[in-house]
Amino acid sequence: MIRPVIGTVAARVAITAANLLVVAMAGQTLGAEGLGAISLLVLGITLVLILAHVVGGGGLVYLVPRLGVRSVLLPSYSWALFATGIGYVVMQFIPLAPNGTLVHLVALAFLQALNSIHLNILVGQERIGLQNSILVVQSVVQVIGFGALLMWNGPALMDYIEATYIAHGLTVLVSGWFALRTAVHGSFIPTSANFRALVEQGGFGQLANLSQLLNYRAAYYLIELFRGTAALGVYSVAMQLAEGSWLVPKSIGGVLYSKVSNMEEQRRQVQSTLILFKVSVVFGLLCATALVLLPDDLFATIFGNEVRGLRPLLLLIGPGLVAMSGSQVLSHFLSGTGRIRHNLIGSALGLLVTAGAGWPLIQAYGTMGAALTATLAYSTSMTYQVIVFLRITRAPASSLMPHINDVRKTRMLWRSIRSGRAERGSYL
Repeated sequence: MIRPVIGTVAARVAITAANLLVVAMAGQTLGAEGLGAISLLVLGITLVLILAHVVGGGGLVYLVPRLGVRSVLLPSYSWALFATGIGYVVMQFIPLAPNGTLVHLVALAFLQALNSIHLNILVGQERIGLQNSILVVQSVVQVIGFGALLMWNGPALMDYIEATYIAHGLTVLVSGWFALRTAVHGSFIPTSANFRALVEQGGFGQLANLSQLLNYRAAYYLIELFRGTAALGVYSVAMQLAEGSWLVPKSIGGVLYSKVSNMEEQRRQVQSTLILFKVSVVFGLLCATALVLLPDDLFATIFGNEVRGLRPLLLLIGPGLVAMSGSQVLSHFLSGTGRIRHNLIGSALGLLVTAGAGWPLIQAYGTMGAALTATLAYSTSMTYQVIVFLRITRAPASSLMPHINDVRKTRMLWRSIRSGRAERGSYL
């Protein structure tokens, strides 16, 4: 498990750096208003993808080892087309597509839905290194394309959209070639039982993702409503920086999901989850602390003079981000063991906190209220997942706390990495 984690962390570092470079270029050339417009566009795409991923999303990681590639292809592709069609209709009534970009929003969502299908097939086959390489290339292409278009056309929102077309279009072709090469056995015509399994596994997962997305991004709409697009632009930068503290936890969670989905022995599942939970929380804490200590003038230099006041926002978001660092691991354990409904419940509880606290706090305190709401919601979701994990595994609550044995396990982990024997068995 160690090498995939290291490779995924390295890939996410590169992807995060590329994403922040895109944000910096947008902030310097398009200003806070442009950053806000990009945030709304990305939010709209993500909402369409929530529906598309009911069949073609993360549930494929769990089902590909069980059903095979051929059985999932036709329903996944068909559902992606259906979902983006529904998205086009619905998005005409939700004002998220800025400056008449609705067609582009839906088209980009369809490209990303196809890409997700291919990449989730690769993860389900434990071809994690290949998935990471494809995603890194995608991010690099988008940075280069965006920079070239800014210089060629002059600063405009369409530069970001066209660069995204180029990056995701290329990725769809490359990921599809690698994923479909393995579709050599079985029937392309899915059975009703297989389709039902796809919908059940993906449906619960996407309801959970929708609730979690609203936890993450409902504040965007309220900030834009009460404080305007420029304030949203500043807040979106704070969130992207703060969510960078999930770099290692997301990497660990993604690899854990793939491994747990293919692992039968519960003892190893629990052991892996416990140590990786602690590692994730520590990394989240270190990253959040580092962000809070950076001077606000540095952020303004990187992202543009209009992007100021990030440190107070990061300070309020910090505790919630540490909580979500642990949640990344627990949610992937629950998904990988077929208990995805608990992720839905945890996300729904966080959403209730967002709905109850977000409106009055954001109306009264603006972006500061949004940051506080995020921390309350994230902490609520993780608390529920911790309770469920302890009940399911019968592990004592003390097992989630730092222990002297963790030092020994860390040393064993490091020796495994150096010796190159990390894939030969459990290091726990």
